[in-house]
Amino acid sequence: MTNLRQDAWTKDEDAILAEVTLRHIREGSTQLVAFEEVGEKLTRTPAACGFRWNSLIRKQYDKAITEAKKVRKERNKRKVKQFASIIENHNEVLHDTPSYSSKNDTPLSLNDIILFLQQLQAEKPVSKNLEAENKALLLKLQNLKKENGTLKSKLSKVNKEYEAVYRDYKDVLQIMDRARKLVEVPVRN
Repeated sequence: MTNLRQDAWTKDEDAILAEVTLRHIREGSTQLVAFEEVGEKLTRTPAACGFRWNSLIRKQYDKAITEAKKVRKERNKRKVKQFASIIENHNEVLHDTPSYSSKNDTPLSLNDIILFLQQLQAEKPVSKNLEAENKALLLKLQNLKKENGTLKSKLSKVNKEYEAVYRDYKDVLQIMDRARKLVEVPVRN
């Protein structure tokens, strides 16, 4: 029987290390956070995970790392555009802020961003009311879904009963037709 070293890495562990680290790179997180996550999964220290990544695994995933960095860059671009869009949408609330459109590509100043965030913070009570209303509506939706499910099951039961009564009705009509035909048969002398 072969004894594995306590610190020996399996192919599966290497794959987990690579997968989690690449995901963190794509999502804009740090490799240190990735190593901590992998360490918890594999019951290893983050340092051991980092050493394994930097000494061996990273070299095997050069193309994947480059691709993950491209994905992260595109993701960051989208986030910047979304943030600029939010500022543009709230522009009427921010009286002194100039309008930023994607046409002029004017960079946002730090003061503009601070002003926007202060205004956003001032709007928090409104958003809390909306959150409370949203929770109430979600609760109402859940109750309506339950009621809908109950009504569907009742409808299904009524439909089955109706089908049984309808079949019985058809059977009775057939029996009556046969009886009528028997009575209508001319009697021979």
